[in-house]
Amino acid sequence: MNKLASILVAWLLLGALPALAATQAETGVAWESLDESTQDLLAGQEERWSSLPPERQRAMTDGAERWLSMNDADRAQARERWKKWRDLPPGERERLRKRWKQFRELTPEQKEALRESYRRFMSLPPEQREALRERWQRMTPEQRRRAIQRRQTTSPAAPRRP
Repeated sequence: MNKLASILVAWLLLGALPALAATQAETGVAWESLDESTQDLLAGQEERWSSLPPERQRAMTDGAERWLSMNDADRAQARERWKKWRDLPPGERERLRKRWKQFRELTPEQKEALRESYRRFMSLPPEQREALRERWQRMTPEQRRRAIQRRQTTSPAAPRRP
């Protein structure tokens, strides 16, 4: 398996770790129980597989299965997302991790409201989206806080920040 594939598999697994750890028992995955294609994809982990925490084994197995089920176009997109992630400065990656953690802590209703807001934003013409981004960037932290509060009070389904 090439280095890029190893990196991609690791990246795909990052998102699944918390959910897997919370929902599955503390049993690991025996290397011998993996099918041949999964073993081939995870071959670089074979030597240390038994020493990995059970939740890590499950996450890597699930990530490998997702990777193997992707078509070439999906894999190309995943590689591109991984490249963009890898190229981000460490501070930006940390900021995104925190935002992802905040999102995971939202209720299902809040998540859906946030997704709907994003869909509405993306349906705007590019010029209008850019104008809104610039307006947001020019706001002071206090103005942003008030804008968020106004949004939350005018839309009961709007997501509330944790």
